[in-house]
Amino acid sequence: TLRMLVPALLVLLFCFRGRADRSPHFLQQPEDLVVLLGEEARLPCVLGAYRGLVQWTKDGLALGGERDLPGWSRYWISGNAASGQHDLHIRPVELEDEALYECQATQAGLRSRPAQLHILVPPEAPQVLGGPSVSLVVGVPANLTCQSRGDARPVPELLWFRDGVRLDGTTFHQNLLKEGTTGSVESTLFFTPSSHDDGATLVCRARSQALPTGRDTAITLSLQYPPVVTLSAEPQTVPEGEKVTFLCQATAQPPVTGYRWAKGGSAVLGARGPRLEVVADASFLTEPVSCEVSNAVGSANRSTALDVLFGPILLAKPEPMSVDVGEDASFNCAWRGNPLPRVTWTRHGGAQVLSSGPTLRLQSVGPEDAGNYVCRAEPGLLGLGGGTAEARLTVNAPPVVTALHSAPAFLRGPARLQCLVFSSPAPEAVVWSWAEGFLEAGSRGRFLVETFPAPEGQGGQGPGLISVLHISGTQESDFSSGFNCSARNRLGEGGTQIHLDRRAAASFSKQKNLVRIPGSSDGSSSRGPEEEETGSGEERGPIVHTDHSDLVLDEEGALETKDPTNGYYKVRGVSVSLSLGEAPGGGLFLPPSSPLGLPGTPTFYDFNPHLDMVPPCRLYRARAGYLTTPHPRAFANYIKPTSFGPPDLASGTPPFPYAAFPMPSHPRLQTHV
Repeated sequence: TLRMLVPALLVLLFCFRGRADRSPHFLQQPEDLVVLLGEEARLPCVLGAYRGLVQWTKDGLALGGERDLPGWSRYWISGNAASGQHDLHIRPVELEDEALYECQATQAGLRSRPAQLHILVPPEAPQVLGGPSVSLVVGVPANLTCQSRGDARPVPELLWFRDGVRLDGTTFHQNLLKEGTTGSVESTLFFTPSSHDDGATLVCRARSQALPTGRDTAITLSLQYPPVVTLSAEPQTVPEGEKVTFLCQATAQPPVTGYRWAKGGSAVLGARGPRLEVVADASFLTEPVSCEVSNAVGSANRSTALDVLFGPILLAKPEPMSVDVGEDASFNCAWRGNPLPRVTWTRHGGAQVLSSGPTLRLQSVGPEDAGNYVCRAEPGLLGLGGGTAEARLTVNAPPVVTALHSAPAFLRGPARLQCLVFSSPAPEAVVWSWAEGFLEAGSRGRFLVETFPAPEGQGGQGPGLISVLHISGTQESDFSSGFNCSARNRLGEGGTQIHLDRRAAASFSKQKNLVRIPGSSDGSSSRGPEEEETGSGEERGPIVHTDHSDLVLDEEGALETKDPTNGYYKVRGVSVSLSLGEAPGGGLFLPPSSPLGLPGTPTFYDFNPHLDMVPPCRLYRARAGYLTTPHPRAFANYIKPTSFGPPDLASGTPPFPYAAFPMPSHPRLQTHV
């Protein structure tokens, strides 16, 4: 039975399948379709086992059952109806044809799946605002706008190209006309043009699915730019004083309208046009020449500096310095020149080079380093310029005290001791001290101290001064004990001891009423025949002339007299003339304006044996053996004094004589026989 049942089932299945193949069904259904505007659209529809009415619908609207679709001039149905082919054709496709389409077998109740017909609209050629030639300014940021108008579907893409290369730096903007449609799209290209962009061609391309190759619109850039300037000088390297020509060349769009020349930022008056001729000097090295060229768009400036050759010029002198001993010192000087000058440092009067360059450094200076230092610049290649500049280094140290030569003195006569003090900083005090006491300034008993400025010391010892100790009447103790001259400042103290030498007593010539002081020189004086009679082999001294032969100069230096009339006659007209000549080792030092100098008194101090310095005052060498009276008042009457009192000086004469013997007071007396 089972064997009989299987064949029966196979027959039933074959019969059922045959019945199913004969029922209406779709062999091919329409699908979504994209068509370019103006082209033909074809939507397929094939039915099987159906011989009834077939129609197409557009967005649900039936187009009709006829094959030529009356009322739809651009629509028709093609294919063999007997074989079930019912394809819908549309040509040319318009925008209104974009819709959902269905193929329906109405008698069988069959409907195909809906097919969407998309209409593509290629973009039109874009437009560039301002084209086809766009004028821009070099260096000024600009934007170029490209627009695509129309009903392009889909919305086109706008691209920028230059020489086939796509440009970046664009923005995209879309304007909507109404819902679902676009009015226009635009793209803006932002860039800053340069002079190299002049005449360049830029392309804006509108591209979409409807037109993959796109449509192009080209523009040409016409650039305006300020002048492009080149400035040259001929020759570029020139000696000072030579002529130089500057040439200013420029390209510009629009053309150049003017030139302006300047030097170091200041306008060169009267300079016009592209050429400038000048005579070079050192200022052109640091003050460049500039040329400014202008046009309607703007201006441009170029400058150049000349390589001017010139000799060294002093810019900054070294400044004097004052440092304490043991400290460091440095000097600076600045020279300018082209080429740069060679700068060396030496000590004044020396040839040894201490340093090279603008700075001299001295470490841990001592008194021996004091002095003037010279900054020297060698002349340039052309032998021009150069020179020296000096600065003084003062080394602060304890005072240096030196004893100056003092002339020997007579017992009970005037005397003067001198010391020379060099000190930096200036001494706080200069003090004379001896066995009896000390004195800094002013007078004390027989002593008087005066201080005078002295010439500057050698080697930069700083300002000097001379301190003079005057003794109005010497005593034995003055010759046996020494005198100390000391000075002090904030750094210490210095001093020296000075001894007063005694001069031998004077001799007296009774024959010719002449008093000669031994130790004096009279070689340059002219002597009469009477004086020759007193000549001897011994050294002659200054001579004192008197009116009588009975004046005697005793050992103590006092004047003795004898009255041959025993007081009956008046002794009148005594005139004493002293000739001190030149003291051994030089004369005495008196400043020219010293109030103590008596009229006619020689003033002299010879510094050469001691310090090799120029003397501070005029030199007087009284070599004659006879001088006038050391005091303007002569003796009218004479009487032997019992002792010497204070000098009777004229009005205005200081009461401290030191250049002559003390003068006694002489009252007028009359004796009778």
